[in-house]
Amino acid sequence: MIHHPQHRVLAAELPGHIGETVRLSGWVHRIRELKSVSFLIIRDRSGLAQIVITPPYDILGEESVVRIEGLVIANPQAPGGVEVTGPTIEVLSEAVEPPPFDLYRPTVPATLPTILDHAPTSLRHPRLKAGHALAAAAVAGFRQVLQGHGFTEIHTPKVVESATESGANVFSLDWFGRPAYLAQSPQFFKQMMVGVFERVYETGPVFRAEPHNTARHLAQYTSLDAEFGFIRDHQDVMIMVRAVIAGMVSAVGRRPAELDLLEARLPEVPEEVPQLHFADAMRWLGKDDVDLAPADERALSRWAQEEYGSEFLFITGYPMVKRPFYTHPEPGRPEYSNSFDLLFRGLELITGGQRLHRYRDYRDALSLRGEPLEPYASYLATFAAGMPPHGGFALGLERFVARLIGADNIRLATLFPRDLHRLAP
Repeated sequence: MIHHPQHRVLAAELPGHIGETVRLSGWVHRIRELKSVSFLIIRDRSGLAQIVITPPYDILGEESVVRIEGLVIANPQAPGGVEVTGPTIEVLSEAVEPPPFDLYRPTVPATLPTILDHAPTSLRHPRLKAGHALAAAAVAGFRQVLQGHGFTEIHTPKVVESATESGANVFSLDWFGRPAYLAQSPQFFKQMMVGVFERVYETGPVFRAEPHNTARHLAQYTSLDAEFGFIRDHQDVMIMVRAVIAGMVSAVGRRPAELDLLEARLPEVPEEVPQLHFADAMRWLGKDDVDLAPADERALSRWAQEEYGSEFLFITGYPMVKRPFYTHPEPGRPEYSNSFDLLFRGLELITGGQRLHRYRDYRDALSLRGEPLEPYASYLATFAAGMPPHGGFALGLERFVARLIGADNIRLATLFPRDLHRLAP
C-alpha cells in the first residue's frame, strides 16, 4: 500500500505501518556508514527514522531536506523498532553549509555563544528544542487553568504613550514624530479590562531596558499575566497562582519524551504553598533591608525545602517602598504591602498582589510619591468609573522553564534572546 503524498507518515508513526510502502519527509540527521550497508537517519517533528541505503548513493549533507519512499520493516535495533528499506530519495532542499556542531550528538558540544549565534540551526538539536516544547506545554497549561476559571484572554498594546508604570528603565522610540515607549508590562491595560471582563489574562512580550548582563535577566521576555476582580485580598490571588502553577506542571508532565531527554524533574506543587512574611524573612536572614538579594532567595528556598518539603515559597508583605504605586498597603501595617513573590528553586518566578481600586486612593498614592496626575489620566479614568477590589500576577515564562530543565542560563530557555549585547539573529 502506498500512501498519497498528502498523507505523509511521521517517524513516530512508522511502527504502525510495518509491511507497507510509505512516504516520509524530514532533515538528514546523520549518515552512519558501515562496510556493506549504511543508515540514513531522518529527523522530523516526531523523532527519528532509520533508512537503509546501499552503495552507490550520493552523499547528502547533514540538514538537507529530503522526501523518502520505502518499505517499512521491523528491526528491534532501529529507532522505534522499525526501519525503511529500498528507498527512493528526493532532495527537497540541499544544505550548503554544515551545522555549527554535530546535531546528532546526544549532548550539545557547543558553547552558549555558538548556540545563540547559530540559533536557527542549533535549536534543531533535540535537547535544545525540547526545552521550548516544554515552554509551549506550560503556556497551554496556563491558558487551560485560567479559562476554566472564567478568564478571558486579551492582547494589549506593546507601544505606550508614557513611561509611567514603574522604576524600570524603558525603551523609547519614535511614533510618527511623537515619543513613545515599549511596554514594561500589560499591567495598566489588564487592570482596565477587569472593569470590562472581570477576569483577564495575557501571554506576550514585555521589555525592560535594564543594563543587566546576568544569567537570570533579559531585556525582552515572555510574561504570563492575569488580573481579576472581586477578591478579598492578595491571598485570593495566591490561591489562583497555586492553581495555575499546578496546571502548568501537569501540562508539562504530558511531554515525557522531552522531560526524559533533558533529565528534568517535575516539582510537586503542594496543596497549600508555604508562605513567609517579608518582615519574618528579614529576621530569619538576620538582615534589615527592603528587598531580597538573589542569595536571600536561594537561602529562603532551601529553608522551605527543609521545613516544608516544598520547592515553592510565597514571600508576602514586601515593603511599599519597593512596590509600584498601585499596590494595596497591608491593613494595620501600611509600610508593608498586600503583595507577594513566588520563589521556585531559589529564584523569583512570580510577582503579584492586591491593587488599589478606589480613585481617591490613586490620587493620594501618586501625591505621596510627588508624581503628577496628568501622565496617568487615561489609567485613572478607569477607577473614576468604579472598579472592584482586584489583583493579579505576572509570571516569567523563561525563568520557569530554565528552573524546570536545570538550565544555568535563562538564554537556554529563550528563543532568540534579547539582552544588553544581543539583537541578532
